[in-house]
Amino acid sequence: MEPALIALQQRLQHQFANPALLQRAVTHRSFSADNNERLEFLGDSVLSLAISSLLYARLASMPEGDLSRVRANLVREETLHKIALRLQLPDLLRLGEGESKSGGKQRPSILADAVEALIGAVYLDAGFSAGEKVVHHLFDGVDINPQMRAAEKDPKTALQELLQGKRMKLPHYEVLDISGVAHKQIFTVGCTVTEWNISAQGTGSSRRAGEQAAAAAVLEQLKVKKS
Repeated sequence: MEPALIALQQRLQHQFANPALLQRAVTHRSFSADNNERLEFLGDSVLSLAISSLLYARLASMPEGDLSRVRANLVREETLHKIALRLQLPDLLRLGEGESKSGGKQRPSILADAVEALIGAVYLDAGFSAGEKVVHHLFDGVDINPQMRAAEKDPKTALQELLQGKRMKLPHYEVLDISGVAHKQIFTVGCTVTEWNISAQGTGSSRRAGEQAAAAAVLEQLKVKKS
């Protein structure tokens, strides 16, 4: 294994039994067909559950809705981008030539996705407990406090809290299309609320941005229905 990846293992506090997973986690789709997108998909779920367990323990008196909002603050792109910088991921990412020349190694969405991919890689390498341990380690330096619940709600959080308040299932998000050249991709994401038979699409420069746009479109449909 390359010395830089050995050092990354130390920063993660996880030694990989399968080093190929670590290599894949820092490989962007512009570099190779064997890239980190599927690991990112896994890591997103592992991250959400691990953060949920962390908040459940630390903020014992906080109600469900506020816990959801704090979690949304913690798993958003801005927070993951800061973690990526602490992990020194810009120096480790493998990008295609076009993506690299366009500043991809500093792009927050790519770096945030790589953090999720690393979490997914740890999960595949050693199971959920190992993934949870790494997540808790990565968030050791992140300020987690009840005041975070006062932060402005993004569309995904607003839609989630609306559905939770009505005891309904959470919305389903699905990437429908990825278009554009490697360094200027456009993600088209669908958001479906089954119990209301509502669906909408949104686009953005990352999966997260597409999800936020889709959630905003669903909320707009709900406003029209109510008017």
